[in-house]
Amino acid sequence: MGRTGRAVRVLASSLIALFLILPITAWTALALWYRVPAPAAVRLLAAAIFIALAIVSVVRLFTPRRLRALIAFGVAFGLVLIWWNTIEPAANADWAADVARQTTGKLDGDKLTLSDVRDFDWHGDGTFTEQWGARSYDLSHLRTLDLFMSYWAGPQMAHVIMSFGFDGGEHLAWSIEVRRTKDGVFSPIADMFKSSPLVILAATEHDVVGVRATVRGEDVRLFRLRLPPERARLLLLEYVGDANALAARPAFYNSITTNCTTVIVKLVRAAGGNLPFDWRLIVNGYLPGFLYDRGAVDTRLLLEKLTALARINERAAQALNSPEFSGLIRVGVPSPLE
Repeated sequence: MGRTGRAVRVLASSLIALFLILPITAWTALALWYRVPAPAAVRLLAAAIFIALAIVSVVRLFTPRRLRALIAFGVAFGLVLIWWNTIEPAANADWAADVARQTTGKLDGDKLTLSDVRDFDWHGDGTFTEQWGARSYDLSHLRTLDLFMSYWAGPQMAHVIMSFGFDGGEHLAWSIEVRRTKDGVFSPIADMFKSSPLVILAATEHDVVGVRATVRGEDVRLFRLRLPPERARLLLLEYVGDANALAARPAFYNSITTNCTTVIVKLVRAAGGNLPFDWRLIVNGYLPGFLYDRGAVDTRLLLEKLTALARINERAAQALNSPEFSGLIRVGVPSPLE
């Protein structure tokens, strides 16, 4: 083989190592570390063995044994995938109290009845009075849809809550969350590897918004949306349908592919909305800018001014124990429908 042939072989082997073996090895090592049901030492050993196999495979790519190396690596990865596909989310566990129940619902004409709507009373020290209950809503009185962005890790990432408003000032909020156990903690990396199930909660605003704006100290912002009631109804029923499906068949939360924003995008599209892919749907802290560009929020103000008026922490703290919580936190927040 001449120099050109050797150069092509080296280049091909390098590309295979960089763009195939390296990413597969990184994903597999993390999957083994997070999901092998064994002590940390065993999990570390399993990840280390796969990394060692990958290193050997890369070295052999540059020798006449390259085909055997690729086959051995592929077989090992295939066995990991077979094991990975056997991992199912738990239906029952010692869940944290605030995610212990999965909302379900049924529709009879315009009457929507939901079970297990969360309405906790939160206290300043992080304790709470637990309250779950059934609630009914007349969808003929559905009028508005609002978006809460709760920033918990800087400007790039936020938790997203959608809230449906009815005549008379009642609001129904939906929050898509990690269903963690009582001793579990939220980890964006771990939750990419089948660590925690998904839960879709219906809740009152003074619960699910109030706890983030006060007890947890997150930067909560409220954006009023431009959406006709009939479209809001379709979206609400998509939430109910997905919640019912999740109650029947648990699914995993995933920080990239199945999180509070990506699920909402799926719901909006299922309800007939046209949301083209945009990087701000992934780096969701910038979602308000995406909505502003599409005219889904009040564009009579500059986005910077709208964002400043959207901050509700101070009003939420003052109104937390008020029955008028939802109305008070909206004071001064521009609406494109007004």
